[in-house]
Amino acid sequence: MLTALESGRRGTQQVTVAGTTLTYDALLGAAAQVADDLRGTCRVAVLATPAMETVVAVVGALLAGVEVVPVPPDSGRAELDHVLADSSPDCWLGRAPAGTALPVTEVDVAARSAYRPREVDPGRTAFVLYTSGTTGLPKGVLLSRRAVAAGLDALAEAWAWTGEDVLAHGLPLFHVHGLILGVLGPLRVGGGLVHVGAGTPAAYAGAAEAGATMWFAVPTIWSRLAEAPEHAAALRGARLLVSGSAALPVPVFERLRELTGHEVVERYGMSETLITVATRADGVRQAGWVGVPVAGVETRLRDEAGDPVPHDGESVGRLEVRGATLFDGYLHRPEATAEAWTADGWFRTGDVAVVAPDGRHRIVGRESVDLIKSAGYRIGAGEIEAVLLGHPAVAECAVVGEPDADLGQRIVAHVVTRDAETAGPALGAELTAYVGAELSAHKRPREVRFVRTLPRNEMGKVQKSRLLGR
Repeated sequence: MLTALESGRRGTQQVTVAGTTLTYDALLGAAAQVADDLRGTCRVAVLATPAMETVVAVVGALLAGVEVVPVPPDSGRAELDHVLADSSPDCWLGRAPAGTALPVTEVDVAARSAYRPREVDPGRTAFVLYTSGTTGLPKGVLLSRRAVAAGLDALAEAWAWTGEDVLAHGLPLFHVHGLILGVLGPLRVGGGLVHVGAGTPAAYAGAAEAGATMWFAVPTIWSRLAEAPEHAAALRGARLLVSGSAALPVPVFERLRELTGHEVVERYGMSETLITVATRADGVRQAGWVGVPVAGVETRLRDEAGDPVPHDGESVGRLEVRGATLFDGYLHRPEATAEAWTADGWFRTGDVAVVAPDGRHRIVGRESVDLIKSAGYRIGAGEIEAVLLGHPAVAECAVVGEPDADLGQRIVAHVVTRDAETAGPALGAELTAYVGAELSAHKRPREVRFVRTLPRNEMGKVQKSRLLGR
């Protein structure tokens, strides 16, 4: 699964995490010792701090064919108790939280052991990744070694990602973006990795001195870089800048193009599917559009009746996917697993999207809160939000559909302004007209509410259910 690391096709690349550097040979030796220590073990929990210990633990477990449960280091007690009770790991691998009753298997980054290849079934579970729990207790997503390998190979093809690349990022190591793409990706293709720890503009700029050619970040980090020209300029030598986890605002996309000379590529995926859609390195780059299906993946749009939605770049539909990167189900949740799939074998993402005639996708939000049905139209909240973020007075926004006796739902925009003194009826009218000029008239907000902050969860995502009073 970690093709380049295991095969010896390692060149001179290195892995650096928060200031600690290991050559490929040293990493393999340390991970091989972990694999030896895990004989007879089925599943381990890893407290996924942004440290070399986490990388050695995960790689060692994968070499041994042991399932990994990455645990966010800031997990609350209730969440931690649920994850441990649900996944039943044999032990903590590496650092463990205070007060744990679970046995601990130590990880020594300085240890070295001879690597002895093991035959591991590609269909075996590699990771049990827990969802954010926005609709109840977090569910354990079962990702096979085969799915992880297929996902990484598809991205390597889409992004022309090779052993000559050095990836830089400062993302958490407990989810798909930071861990699977951001750590296992380089180890599969044979490239270098610089994990900068905190995702600050200065840290991202510093990775350029380490020879970085690719950068991964979420829109929050890209926004900070766009506001730090002296640091953004350091990325001019990049081969590829990648954004994910949410749509990149148009002003940030354009400002980064001005400062770095690069247009950021975006991609889309989730824990259950890995990355299914990505803007190719040689493809059309447009803010808010996440590209085309990667190799081995198919997508389709359906309406509430299950009928096809046209790929016209305008019509909104439920996004469904199938292919080699998909998960094997939810741990101990057969009913939830069955509900996630259509009768003809497509995974229901829960997201709504539009697809352009050339196959490019734009995600407009979650079906539960971002699909607005107003005056007979199906409207994606994300499209309106992207336009509002292009207005110079708007710092943040969230668009929802509220019940309306006449329209079914009316469009309401919650807006945080850059200058609190500008908030008021005049700006509200201006923003409504601004959306109407950029989009169709029926997509204009019926109401603009100015707020100081937007409610967010621990991952930084806006909790629209709270705006709707749910």
